[in-house]
Amino acid sequence: MQTKKPVSTVQYKQKSMMTNILFGSRWLQLPLYLGLIVAQAVYVFFFGVELVHLVATANALEEAHIMLIVLGLIDVVMISNLLIMVIVGGYETFVSRLNLEGHPDEPDWLSHVNANLLKVKLATAIIGISSIHLLKTFINAENLTDKVLLWQTIIHMTFVVSAVSIAYIDKLMSHSDQQH
Repeated sequence: MQTKKPVSTVQYKQKSMMTNILFGSRWLQLPLYLGLIVAQAVYVFFFGVELVHLVATANALEEAHIMLIVLGLIDVVMISNLLIMVIVGGYETFVSRLNLEGHPDEPDWLSHVNANLLKVKLATAIIGISSIHLLKTFINAENLTDKVLLWQTIIHMTFVVSAVSIAYIDKLMSHSDQQH
């Protein structure tokens, strides 16, 4: 029977320091999330510019053109929602807790967010964004080639298949976790 060799104080301090460095490295992501907040502000500005353009030129625009602008606005909102999911969900999952328990504005999904749920939510948000782009393409189809229509449809379907695959794998993993 082997006995464990006692860990020296120096070895313990080295291990503790390394653990602190590794665990603390998660804070290197903070500037990334702050950068995404700046990107969110750019989208808010862009939304405002497009909305002012729509209102200012509404009388001179055809219905199809108004629809394209409105779909562009919806696209900006959906990308903004995607940014919020990444910023809030990513920070909560990988950096630090937000401690929003009991806050009236806490999103329902945040209380049980994990990396897998975040991937599924992001995949479905990307499908929504892709759907808006595809709808804009179909509305503007007369000005596009069949090749563009085909490739955008193929790309959209690739997103759909990927999202379904991610959700299915997540379901399999959560089912196997419950059995163990």
